[in-house]
Parts: sequence; structure tokens; C-alpha cells
Amino acid sequence: MESPQDNDEFRKNRQGPVMLKQKKYIFITGGVLSSIGKGVSAASIGMLMEQRGVEVSLIKMDPYLNVDPGTMNPFQHGEVFVLDDGSETDLDLGHYSRFVQGVQFTRKNSFTSGRIYDSVLRRERAGGYLGETVQVVPHITDEIKRSIRDACQNVDLAIVEVGGTVGDIESLPFLEAIRQINREEGLQNVLFVHLTLVPYIETAAELKTKPTQHSVKELREIGIQPDILLCRSDRRLPQEVKDKIGLFCNMSGEDVFSAIDVESIYEVPLYFHEEGLDQKITEKLGLSTTLPQLTQWENQVKKMRDPLSEVTLGIVGKYTDWRDSYKSLSEALVHGGVADQIQVRMQYLDAEEIEKEKSWDQLKAMDGILVPGGFGKRGIEGKIQAIQYARVNQVPFFGICLGMQLAVIEFARNVGQLKFANSEEFMPEGKDLVIQLMKSQKSLQEKGGNMRLGSYSCQILPKSLGGSPTRAFEAYQKEFISERHRHRFEVSNQYLPWLQELGLVISGKHSCAESKTELIEMIELPNHPWFLGCQFHPEFLSRFLNPHPLFKSFIQAVSLSKKEKL
Repeated sequence: MESPQDNDEFRKNRQGPVMLKQKKYIFITGGVLSSIGKGVSAASIGMLMEQRGVEVSLIKMDPYLNVDPGTMNPFQHGEVFVLDDGSETDLDLGHYSRFVQGVQFTRKNSFTSGRIYDSVLRRERAGGYLGETVQVVPHITDEIKRSIRDACQNVDLAIVEVGGTVGDIESLPFLEAIRQINREEGLQNVLFVHLTLVPYIETAAELKTKPTQHSVKELREIGIQPDILLCRSDRRLPQEVKDKIGLFCNMSGEDVFSAIDVESIYEVPLYFHEEGLDQKITEKLGLSTTLPQLTQWENQVKKMRDPLSEVTLGIVGKYTDWRDSYKSLSEALVHGGVADQIQVRMQYLDAEEIEKEKSWDQLKAMDGILVPGGFGKRGIEGKIQAIQYARVNQVPFFGICLGMQLAVIEFARNVGQLKFANSEEFMPEGKDLVIQLMKSQKSLQEKGGNMRLGSYSCQILPKSLGGSPTRAFEAYQKEFISERHRHRFEVSNQYLPWLQELGLVISGKHSCAESKTELIEMIELPNHPWFLGCQFHPEFLSRFLNPHPLFKSFIQAVSLSKKEKL
């Protein structure tokens, strides 16, 4: 999968690289309401500018006081997107990664108010301000500016998304910082893009511009005049509406763009290009670029719009009421299907409901079953029941992180008759803990205490003990890979010989030189249409133009299994 070398290769092969004398900045803000689409808009602009030959990077600034989203409830904030360096970041970093090919994101590309305040207060305690009175302006704003510049040293264009909604009190330090950057870097080197809402009121049969006017008014009151407006709506804005918005927002109607609802987020950059947004950006920033190379992206979108078949997947989890909790997962499944023009319909099944019903009824309509990662005891027995159903009924199954651990528990209980098999996470004093807390290792402590975070190597076994090729090797077609992890528990090596005797195939492992132990990375079952679990999170490396091989292989197997049953 993707590596720094892959990114370097992409940069070499780009057409028409643009050498800029002065770094440029695009700051993206949002108004009226949250979840309006700033992340996808930032990613789409980044993709278009990259395809024009500009070397870009994207940065997300979040106004909450948590140092990072690692301990936040998925119901409140969605998934935690993990980077190669072990950083736990906002889900918008996932959007950036799926749209922009040539960037190796690190901890510097995502920071919160909590991290900014923490840095300033630590510096103050160490005497770094030489007795000054520490204030929001200039000390917090200076730290924000330093963090932005530090994250984009080696690129020509920095695209910075300001989290939250204009008018929220917690966003003010970020807005003040970007206002100052505008003055310091020169007006010709900074672009403010504001994403807002233009609702269509059915009873009046009219697009209403007042929310946008008020949002821009909020920005102008703190010294920021938007250069470009992206107006989110369910329909294109007529030119007369754009002109009206421009008139009341102190800008030209030519700088107002529609940002309509589309069927897939991957259509957004194509729509922006059709609207002329990337051309307007190059003009305003004084760039001389090539036309964007969009053929491959367009072809992929066409395949997605015109599927040849479809499958229904049951995703058995416990955050099913908030789909952003599984954002990278759902996108990776889309990628895996598009590769073969298979439409993937996802049914999110509540593991607790399956556990209460003690029935497989919900699962019978599924062509494939996936159990994703997670933490905590709630819903565990329902997930185990779903895994048992997939194993017994020859339904393709994919277990990720916790999903793999539960597959091992289910196998130990129902095949090995080890009735009390469990995980130390759920039953610390249990008798047969086939899943145990990871041993303290220096290399792990450096990447998040007792949690294994970030990219680690995995050796894939080409063949099982029986001599047949492993599903893992068939998917990757190579023996050594690197994948991103986020977990505290692992398969206990004590039970491995017994599990393998029963038929469990170990198809991937990580050898730790310091502890002289092997960590189980992938497990499989032979004589099954497709039954595979992995300890890592492959969804973090899946891309629209480069689907992850495990998701591609899984969807192919689901489709084939469905055809064979018809």
C-alpha cells in the first residue's frame, strides 16, 4: 500500500510542476451550521490543485480543548483517523488522504485548541516567555501561526481548514490568527474560502440568501473578507442569486460558486472544476498552472455510477446510529466495489440487538458480514454470534482489529470447545484468555503507551500449513507490507499451536526484535468462500484511485459467493 516512496513517485510523475516564489495559503471556513462539508471541499480543492501541478498540503485546525480526538466518544466526533506516525487525528484527515495522492500526512497536519494551549502553557511554565503576561493575543495566536507554517514548510500551497462554525466563541483565536497571516504574507498570497448554506424553501419556491449574508457579516466583523464563497444547496444557484449574494457580501457574483448536493463525495471535485472553481483560485493567487489531469478520476466516477452488480454487506457494530464512526470503513468498501463495478449496499446492524434477539434473522439477508474495530464490552456477544453465523453458513467474513480478535474467540469457543474463551479486555480475571493485553515494549510505549498506534510491518505467509495459497497473499501479491494499527490487545501466543491444529491459519505476523516475540496480524479459515481477520486497520490506506487489496478481494468474494447461491 501507500508509502513515502509511493508519494515521491507520484510527485515525479506529475505533469507541469509549478515552482512558486512565495508560499500560498487557502483558508477554508464554514458558516450557518456544522457538518456543511468543509472537509470534503478542502480535499476536493487540494485534489484539483495537485492535479494542476501544485505541491499542496492540507491542515485541519479543530477548536475543541481535547489535545487530540483519541479519547473522544465516536458518537460525538466520529472516527479517529490514525496516521503512519501514530497520530490520532480528526476524520477530515481521512478525506484529505483519500483525495490527495502526494502528501505524507503527519501529526503536524492536525491540531486542536487543546494542543495549542498545552504548548503555550508548557512554555510559560518553563520560563519561555521571560515573565510576560501570557494572553490569547499574541501568544495563542502566535502559536497557531507557528503551527500552520511548521506544517507546510516544504510545499507551495497550504490548504487550511478551520473547524467549527463562524460565530462560535471557541473558533475566534483561529480566525484571528488567519487574519494576521493574511496581513503578514501579503494579500496576493492568501485566499479566504467560506462555505455556507443557501437553503431552498419549498413553500416560497425560492433560494434564501439571508443565512449566507449573516455568516459573511460575522466574518467581516472580525476582519476577514471572503474571497470566494461556496454555497451549499440542493440545486445550482442561478447567476442572479450569485449576484445578489455578491452584492450583500461585498464581492463579485463571479466569486460565488454553487456547492450542490451530489450522490457521492467523489463527484465534488469534478463539479467544482465544472463550476470553474480551480481556475478562479489560480487566478486569484496569481498561479500559472497546467489544466488538471482528471481522466482517471472521471473514469472511476463513471464506473461507480454504472455498476454491473450489487452486494449487500452487514456491518455489525455498536456505533451504528452515527455513521461517521465508520467513515473510512464505508469509503474503503465503496472503493473495493468500484474496482469491479460492484455497488456495495451497507446495512449497519446493531450488535446489541443481535445479542438480545439471540437470532440470526437479521443476518440471513446479508451477502457478506464485516465486524469492525472498537473498544469496550457492549455488544460483544452479538458480534460473536454474527461471526459464528458467517463461519457456519459459509458467508464471506471480514474482521478488522477487534473483529479479528472476536473471530479467534468464536473459533476457540465453538470449534475448540473452549467454552470460557474470552479477551482480557472483557474479562480480566478470565480462565481462557485467548486475547491478552499487549506486553509492555519500549517501541510500543513510544507510540502511545500500552496502545499500539501507527504503521507497523507485517510479513504475509504465502501458503498455509496445508500448502494452499493464503487469502492474504492472493490479495496483496507480496510478502511484506506496512499497515496502521490502533489497539491494546493481541492474540495470545500461548494458544497458537492449539488453534492452528484446529485449522486456524495464521497468514500474517509481525516480528518484534526487542521482545523476541511474534504478534499475530492476520488469521484465516480454509475451505471457506472468504474468512479473514486482520489486527490492523486497512481502511486507513484505501484510496478512491487505489482501493485497498483486502477490501477489493473481500468484495470480489462476496459477489462470487452471491452468484453461486443464485
